[in-house]
Amino acid sequence: MAILSYEYIEFAANGGSAGGYLARPAEGGPFPGVVVIQEWWGLNPNICDIANRIAAEGYVALAPDLYHGQITAEPDEAQKIMMGVQEPQALQDMNGAVAALQARDDVRSDRIGVTGFCLGGGMSLLLAMHNPAVTAAAPFYGIPGEGMAAADGITGAVLGVFAGKDDWVNAEAVASIRTALEQHNVRHELHTYDAEHGFFNDTSPDVYHPEAASDAWQKLKAFFAAELQA
Repeated sequence: MAILSYEYIEFAANGGSAGGYLARPAEGGPFPGVVVIQEWWGLNPNICDIANRIAAEGYVALAPDLYHGQITAEPDEAQKIMMGVQEPQALQDMNGAVAALQARDDVRSDRIGVTGFCLGGGMSLLLAMHNPAVTAAAPFYGIPGEGMAAADGITGAVLGVFAGKDDWVNAEAVASIRTALEQHNVRHELHTYDAEHGFFNDTSPDVYHPEAASDAWQKLKAFFAAELQA
């Protein structure tokens, strides 16, 4: 793995400020930027590790803290915190993260991607629909609360990663995403694995699926390389 530099930063968002975890290669650049959106647990070490892995591939990765300091490992508490997140506010925080990346000298401002997991999967689609600077979106098993009504706002490509054993983002939800992308001529590829919701999270042994996670990681790397490294 490449030697990385990482830190927690603050950036302007929604008339105030937000925070996040930033990881980047220690030397070189400028690099494409990638926003990494948390699961419902918050900005925990797993999300920071994913940001590190993405940075090691030659990106500046910024994971905004949509919970503003709250982290939990308890599903009931995660559900409660997640339900308190309003998509318009979260969108402003994510837009702030995009702007923070674009303002950096070590980032190619015209090469911005996003990926996210669970809650963050839906949020990554939300950001792609409402921020034209995002030209590569890779949601993992998530769909925005508002649905895909604004899919015409997506300016780039979408890689969707889903779980076949998922009661939340089920086959019907995946079909609705596919239909919206097709209707608006958005370049896309959607993959569904025979795995549980959250299968990419290697800190959750009850759902982690090593083979599916490895294959999805390879697809994510190839997608970002094609869309952001050119």
